[in-house]
Amino acid sequence: MEEQINILAEPTAVYQTLDDRNIFTLIKAIREGIQFPFFLSFMKKTPFSLQDWANFLHVSDRTMQRYKKENHTFDPNQSERIVQISILYRHGSTLFNSTEHFNIWLDTPNPGLGGIKPKSLLDSSFGINLLQDELARMEQGILA
Repeated sequence: MEEQINILAEPTAVYQTLDDRNIFTLIKAIREGIQFPFFLSFMKKTPFSLQDWANFLHVSDRTMQRYKKENHTFDPNQSERIVQISILYRHGSTLFNSTEHFNIWLDTPNPGLGGIKPKSLLDSSFGINLLQDELARMEQGILA
């Protein structure tokens, strides 16, 4: 078990290839909670502000500031959302061959999603799954 815990020492471990071993490691990490320093190192690689993350995680900006100050550990629901977004972010960045291009896609109204910005769907598991499905369709060459 010690080896699996060490896998999460680096933020990139969150979105490694998801085989059975990594899935169970992610589930364990989610149950134990993602620690704020780990989250912060991932957050810095995304275009999302602390306020954006507060919205995604359904907490106030003030709460996020307190989490940062106290190096808080996120609860399992928040941790799961962080992991889901990190997996989506890796998938999208890989598909677009660039984080910059994926960031533009996230912030551009999308006809296939009813004209809304994909970023606006990151506050729910259903929205994240919808975006994963949209990326999968794009991989197959199926556009809106």
